[in-house]
Amino acid sequence: METGAAAAYLLLLEPGEELSGRIRQEKQLFYDKYKAEEAIRGKPHITLVSYTQYEGAEERIRKKFRNTAVAWSPFGVELMNYGIFPSHTIYIKVVSRTGIQQLVKSIRTETQAMLKLDNDNKPHFILEPHITLARRLKPWQYESGWLEYNNKNFRGKFIAAQMTLLKKTAPDDPYKVVERFEFKGTPVLAKQAELF
Repeated sequence: METGAAAAYLLLLEPGEELSGRIRQEKQLFYDKYKAEEAIRGKPHITLVSYTQYEGAEERIRKKFRNTAVAWSPFGVELMNYGIFPSHTIYIKVVSRTGIQQLVKSIRTETQAMLKLDNDNKPHFILEPHITLARRLKPWQYESGWLEYNNKNFRGKFIAAQMTLLKKTAPDDPYKVVERFEFKGTPVLAKQAELF
C-alpha cells in the first residue's frame, strides 16, 4: 500500500513556443470578449492522462513513463479550427489524432493499474485529443462563443518530441512540472526479440 499524500497529475504534450503564443492570444481574445476565467488559466496543452495517486508511487510511475517515451519517436501534430464538448467547452481540434491515440493506448497498457488510486479515483486516458480554448463556460458564453468560433479558422503544426508530467498537491494550487520525458525512438529490446 502506497503512503503519503495524494496528488493530482497530468501527463501532456505541449506545442512549441510560437504556436503556444498564438493559442494564448486566442485564449486572451476569448477571455476579453466573453469574460471566461478558465480561458486564461494554464498553458496550451494536449492532455494524455489525468490521474490522482499517492506521491509515494510517483518514482515508479515516472520510470514507466520514461520507458514508454524512450521507445517513441517524435511525431507531427496538426491543429485545425474549433470543436465543442456540448454545453461547456470550446477547443482547438487536433486533426492528426492517430499518433496521440496510439501513445495514450500504449501508456494505458503499461500503467493503468499503477495509476488507479482506488475505485473512486481511476485514471482518465484522453482518446479525443484537443487543446482547450475555454471550459466550464456559462450557457451564454458557450452559445455566443460557439456562434463565433464555429466559423473561425485556426491552423497550426508542431512536433511532439516529449511528454510532460505535471503535479499539484492541493486543489487550488497551480500545476508544476515534475519531469519531461523525451521521445527517443529507441526500440525496446523485448519488442525487438518479438521480430525473430
